[in-house]
Amino acid sequence: MSTTRSIYITSPEGDTGKGALAYGVVDLLAREVERVGVFRPVARTKHATPGAPQDRDYVLDLLLAHDGVNLTAEQATGVNYEDVHADPEMALSQIVTKYHEIESQCDVVVIVGSDYTDVAGPTELSFNAQIATNLSAPVLLVVSGQGRSNDEIQQLIDVSAGVLSTHHASLVGAVVNKALPDEAASLRTTLHAGNSPVWVLPDNSLLSAPTVQQLVDAVKGELVSGDKELLNREALDVIIGAMNIDHLIGRLTDGGVVITPGDRSDILLGLLVAHSAANFPSLAGIILNGGFEPPALIERLVRDLNLNIPIIKTSYGTFKSANLTAAVRGRVSNDSQRKKDLALNLFEQFVDGRALLDSLAVERPPVVTPLMFEYDLLSKARAERKRIVLPEGGDDRILRAASTLLQRQVADLIILGNETQIRGRAADLGLDLSAATFIDPTTSPLLEEFASVYTELRKHKGMTVDRAREIVPDVSYFGTLMVHLGYADGMVSGAAHTTAHTIKPSFEIIKTVPGTSVVSSVFLMCLADRVLAYGDCAVNPDPTAEQLADIAISSAATAKQFGIEPRIAMLSYSTGESGHGADVDKVRAATELVKERRPDLSVEGPIQYDAAVDASVAASKMPGSDVAGRATVFVFPDLNTGNNTYKAVQRSSGAIAIGPVLQGLRKPVNDLSRGALVQDIVNTVAITAIQAQSSRSNQS
Repeated sequence: MSTTRSIYITSPEGDTGKGALAYGVVDLLAREVERVGVFRPVARTKHATPGAPQDRDYVLDLLLAHDGVNLTAEQATGVNYEDVHADPEMALSQIVTKYHEIESQCDVVVIVGSDYTDVAGPTELSFNAQIATNLSAPVLLVVSGQGRSNDEIQQLIDVSAGVLSTHHASLVGAVVNKALPDEAASLRTTLHAGNSPVWVLPDNSLLSAPTVQQLVDAVKGELVSGDKELLNREALDVIIGAMNIDHLIGRLTDGGVVITPGDRSDILLGLLVAHSAANFPSLAGIILNGGFEPPALIERLVRDLNLNIPIIKTSYGTFKSANLTAAVRGRVSNDSQRKKDLALNLFEQFVDGRALLDSLAVERPPVVTPLMFEYDLLSKARAERKRIVLPEGGDDRILRAASTLLQRQVADLIILGNETQIRGRAADLGLDLSAATFIDPTTSPLLEEFASVYTELRKHKGMTVDRAREIVPDVSYFGTLMVHLGYADGMVSGAAHTTAHTIKPSFEIIKTVPGTSVVSSVFLMCLADRVLAYGDCAVNPDPTAEQLADIAISSAATAKQFGIEPRIAMLSYSTGESGHGADVDKVRAATELVKERRPDLSVEGPIQYDAAVDASVAASKMPGSDVAGRATVFVFPDLNTGNNTYKAVQRSSGAIAIGPVLQGLRKPVNDLSRGALVQDIVNTVAITAIQAQSSRSNQS
């Protein structure tokens, strides 16, 4: 077994954002190894009490929720502050013991030092340094650049490095977090930490913004109106609204929460009107203080407006409500995907991940986990960003996925639908879609061009311009025509539409790659240690031998696009020459066609599934084959077999099935399941972008 590597992330003070940085480190390591561990030597509490938010360790919650981590809070926690105060030496001994208990289960461990929530000072950094030394973990130092000059930051790094050195802890690098954006560039060239690199991350107010729910908790408020789900939106500003509404409106900001007396119905109604107006800021919430409630008639009016904005009631007065909300500190937590996306984007953009991995001597194993594969998809898509059109702008899942894709800079997005409505809903959800392009197919100036092109493409079917004008505003046709004419590089749809509605336009407009007779699909099956391609499991019910050969060749090309070395198994109920009959003869004929058309491909068939995947079975049924026992591309003889098999493998083994990925089209269009999760949409957009990167070679 390989030696477990570790890294100790610590600070000389509180409120440095090291939890968000630790999340970036965990994310980086999860792309490289199978088992990432996290460990908190000193936590706020040793055992969190269910239902008691004050006892939760939010940093630990954030890291444990990462898909690359599989540990419990109990396993990942050393001691609490009381243990350290009672007997520091005993606490250190317990920390070392607990660490070694999880070390054997992990390939790498991210250790996050104490939070300075107890008694802050040099002694706390010293204790963290002692822990790092005893765990043989190099230290990544995190300091805050907020409100500090360059000299002050450098002095803090020097003093902290001296403390670490005194206790024989090695420094692998330093991070200056929350630096003034205007000064970040100069800091990167002037700061140093001995021979170790220094990385500088600019400040972003969103990361430290509390959620509306945190403000509600602070004032012991009660939701009286609005969508409870929107309490997770970030409150980017707190505004005291005790003045007349005509003065207050000019002070409103996007994402702001207004605190106003509950008996000022005029202010409440004015805020709701401003919030719903297209050219005014979108508020995150309204807090009515003083224990007052609007009169019944006003409550009815508010209810009939049917707005989603949370309206909260508190018994506290304006002064106390303002003080309580001002004291709330935001954090990167599992409740905010937007914050997590931003934290990862800042980490990826400003920290040299490869240099950090090299300093820890982390080597990627030969296996490919589902998480590694998903990260590779995003990285490949990001390397050459493409324009992907999303026709279903009215679906919240699409908007959430779009926010993540834009924040992680995976693709440039074009969202179809009414821009005002989409932006309004995105604002309600606390999503940032400012980098997206919006097009309303019903009013777009492209309609006439699209109608003319579609008429020409379908004139052999009797299409007229008037009829085309009725068809092309449909989001699936409009999006497909955008791809066909180069306004977009690919399309992803299907979250709110049937498969037929999504892909029928592509059959009519984009059509197949020359030399390919059929559009087909593959599922990328992410098993625990590898990724396989299954085709065709979604499109063709009973392909002919010629179509089966096309499916095999297309599936091999798709597999190669995504880093899978294609070894094709043409599946049947018999292996080799042992069986006969129409079904197995079809597979045998298809195999021969593949060999004739693409002699460079490794293909075997007919072959049974067990002989294709199991080396011992392959040795007895098909000895000497370079495919049997190690196949990576599985071509099923019909849709019934393929669809049932992929679902059986998915459900019985816990595999992640990504797809269906359509193949054989000149330009990429992909269909989503109507039950697609946000991560499914993110993956499918990344896949579509990767297909678009090489689609030029498939065009006539």
